[in-house]
Amino acid sequence: MPLLLFVAFVVVPLVEIYLVIQVGQTIGPWWTIGLLILDSLVGAWLVKREGRRAWTALRTALASYRPPARELADGALILIGGTLLLTPGFATDVVGFLLILPFTRPIFRRALSAYVGSRMTVVAAGQARPAGPRPTRQSPGPTAGDAVVRGEVVED
Repeated sequence: MPLLLFVAFVVVPLVEIYLVIQVGQTIGPWWTIGLLILDSLVGAWLVKREGRRAWTALRTALASYRPPARELADGALILIGGTLLLTPGFATDVVGFLLILPFTRPIFRRALSAYVGSRMTVVAAGQARPAGPRPTRQSPGPTAGDAVVRGEVVED
């Protein structure tokens, strides 16, 4: 996990800065800024469109009483792709577009399913213990170490 955080917060920004500088030197600074704005606008439109489609597919799956695994994976990939498109830079935009586009999303959906499947434990019905408070070995009432004082209540 620390390596992942290092990559996300140090390596990726350095790569993005390098790429923006290289593109800026090649096509000019104003064209670079325009290109970054354009791909943000196209990305926002694409996220909105694909998000609506994923939401409709999820509602359809739930209405037909079938497990919405594919639809949930698509929604997660669109969310991650949209987040990457919000990050300024070209490398994150390329990955974001790959996650959002409907013809490249199945590749990442399979990878996401394999990742989630490797981290998930499936328990068949009847194998898990019931939820609720765990049974204790103590019986209700005072234990041997508790002192019991006997007395009577006197009412005035």
